[in-house]
Amino acid sequence: MATGFGIALHDAGLPVGPDRCERLARAVTIMGATTVAELRACALATMVSDPGQMPTFDRVFAAVFGGPSPFRNLNLPNAARSYERPESDGSPQPQGRSEDNPGDLPSGLRVSDAVPAAADSDEPLVEGPAVHRVASATERLSGRDFTELSPAELRQLVTLMREMALAIPPRRTRRFRTARDGKRPDLRRTLRLARRTGGEAIRFARRAPRVKPRRLVVLCDISGSMSRYAQILLHFLHAVTNDRDRVHVFLFGTRLSNVTRQLRHRDPEAAFQMVSHVVPDWSGGTRIGEALDSFNRLWARRVLGQGAIVLLITDGLDRDGAKGLAENMDRLHRSCRRLIWLNPLLRWAGFEPKSQGIRAMLPHVDDFRPVHNLASLRALVDLLSRPLPQRPPVARVGEFERMAS
Repeated sequence: MATGFGIALHDAGLPVGPDRCERLARAVTIMGATTVAELRACALATMVSDPGQMPTFDRVFAAVFGGPSPFRNLNLPNAARSYERPESDGSPQPQGRSEDNPGDLPSGLRVSDAVPAAADSDEPLVEGPAVHRVASATERLSGRDFTELSPAELRQLVTLMREMALAIPPRRTRRFRTARDGKRPDLRRTLRLARRTGGEAIRFARRAPRVKPRRLVVLCDISGSMSRYAQILLHFLHAVTNDRDRVHVFLFGTRLSNVTRQLRHRDPEAAFQMVSHVVPDWSGGTRIGEALDSFNRLWARRVLGQGAIVLLITDGLDRDGAKGLAENMDRLHRSCRRLIWLNPLLRWAGFEPKSQGIRAMLPHVDDFRPVHNLASLRALVDLLSRPLPQRPPVARVGEFERMAS
């Protein structure tokens, strides 16, 4: 709903981006909007930044949600009424003025003028036909490959990716905290409390294990064969980095680059601009073994502790012929709690691990999954949200066929 309404406002000329669509979705969730009036109040607070945008906003809102324009119920001057777009009489708009030009709007038209009309409406929130079209378009978008999307579909895809909530289960530490419902007795605290009652242990303290969020480490291939997917997935990684703590993102082609600090910038465009300055090998060759070796030597001890989860995003096509790849994958696998390999080549039904790089990497991963469309990305989010299973024994080199199936 928020994505479709934001796209409609953007197409109508308002400066609405994915950030405002995300704000609208959060506002509707927090407020629990169930009527058209409540929905309009949420949209008005998050989508409109200037009084001159009100006519366009109300026209698009009425078209999407099937509600009447609030300007029809206001005692506005005739000059203000003339800015509402005519529907069926065919009369032309006044020359030299436009509802998309805020400088030409009358001074009496303010955002506060339209709020009472929406606040008096208690109509239930009924989605119009445009909302159903947006929902069906979103379903079609879920199964489309990232490389087949048009620019408009890519904008919608980015908005949908930023609305995903990644909830990785926390890890249980060895330390304890005081808790009334704890299962372990806290003898020290019980004795301290007994000192206040003359040595009588009236209250028995209990404790429970402390939990901390797990680290998420992403290693993303940006070589020529992966550049298109990497560009799109960077939007998802930017949203995850800004939404969670203890997230580390590395990009690699012919060398390894740590872009965690750059992706923490709130503005996506500014973050990607900073990433472009620190990554010199975009759309170049691929040296997966050398990149993993650099990560294991320089970064593994810093970021892979405390039960980290590693996402390795690559197609496994190594220009060095899998030189040192098996050894570095084995070290990476043993250093983390779970290693998930995301390969866009799995979109093909007849995929077989024939290349040397894939054959060397596959025995050392816990999950081998596709990442080529929105549905596969949602499946990944669902996978990361589940409790971690017990790690099976490390597979031998000749068992990659069983893991691929």
